[in-house]
Amino acid sequence: MKRLWMCLLLLWAGGDAVSQNAPGLSLIQCYELARANYPLIKRYGLIAETEAYNVANASKGWLPQLAVNARATHQSEVTTLPFDADRIAALIPGFSVPTVSKNQYQLTAEITQTLWDGGSIHSARESARAQAEAERKQLDSDLYALNERVNQVYFGCLLQNELLRQNLLLQKELKVNTERIEAMINNGIANESDRDMLEVERLNVCQRETELEAGRKAYLAILSALIGQNVDETVALAVPAMPGLTLSMEINRPELAAFDARNQLTEVQHKQVSAGLMPRIGLFVQGGYGRPGLNMLDNSFEPFYIAGFRFSWNFGKFYTLRNDRQKIEASRRMVDVQRETFLFNTSLQLIRHHSDIEKIRKLLETDQEILRLRTSIKEAAGVKLANGVISVADLIREINAEDMARQSSAMHHIQLLTAIYDRLYTTNESPTSN
Repeated sequence: MKRLWMCLLLLWAGGDAVSQNAPGLSLIQCYELARANYPLIKRYGLIAETEAYNVANASKGWLPQLAVNARATHQSEVTTLPFDADRIAALIPGFSVPTVSKNQYQLTAEITQTLWDGGSIHSARESARAQAEAERKQLDSDLYALNERVNQVYFGCLLQNELLRQNLLLQKELKVNTERIEAMINNGIANESDRDMLEVERLNVCQRETELEAGRKAYLAILSALIGQNVDETVALAVPAMPGLTLSMEINRPELAAFDARNQLTEVQHKQVSAGLMPRIGLFVQGGYGRPGLNMLDNSFEPFYIAGFRFSWNFGKFYTLRNDRQKIEASRRMVDVQRETFLFNTSLQLIRHHSDIEKIRKLLETDQEILRLRTSIKEAAGVKLANGVISVADLIREINAEDMARQSSAMHHIQLLTAIYDRLYTTNESPTSN
């Protein structure tokens, strides 16, 4: 096990050395760049603006409220005096009884000032803030999902790079053996067909290099689109550091904070319902112009005003109180169910990650021994070929077997890193905390 981790450290140190000699990117940098480049991040500013507008609008409930009304009416009856106006006019010269027109007109302007609203304005401000916070936490969760996509692409690039490195090693191996066969041909102990077999194998390896190059370019193009920067084969991608062997089981994902924010929003909504039950107290001043004015017996157009204290209590809110509270409680329970479901699914993912990590670690424990044995068998095959015991086809088979062992070891190294960083993503654990 110690040899395994020493080999891993040497591999990562080599990757760090390469990255120091060329413009490079780290996985953490890619996380940050992808987040900054993703169009959804613009929603943070929009959420802040909306919150400011909603809070300001709610606060304006304390400002004096102005209302203007106008009406023109025709009514079937008007106010009359309870005596015979004509008879009195005959007895008293010059006496006349005013009559009110059945057509009436009125224009009023009223200013009201709230003194106490039972906490409705305060709860409206708190609701606006809680709603904005819930949206921000949900946005945090949505943007966090980018890390998983970056992991897939970044480690895909690293795997392509490592396979290309192994491909070049195989090409060098075939070139050395081709030169050995040419020397044997010159000494009359090999023929042209033996060299042709090695040349065919070399061309196959070159074709494989072309495929790997195309795959790497595709991964780099996706990474470039994700982070908003041009990344090509000249940019060194740093191999991430290997976290410690002990990984935390604590789940600290942004989704949990989003669930908490939504629960907080339901608490504020409860307070809003309670505030709606309270009476309202305020002052008002009403001024107007109409016919009649305040004197109902004066049939002329007159200005007028009324000022006073107003108390109002809408008992209609009590009719829906129970349903309103149960509806909010149902929303809270729904959030709890979503939270429980998320934790359940995440726990299943952690079990799978743990199984993958343990499997790859066990594979890595035998990779070095397999590679050592394959190298020994290949070298022995070279000696046997020189002694005429085996054919070139046998040597090629052993060379390919050693290459497959190298590729398998390299893939397991990258797969272990990928599995561990996928697990870190699942728990939202920082790799530097191990």
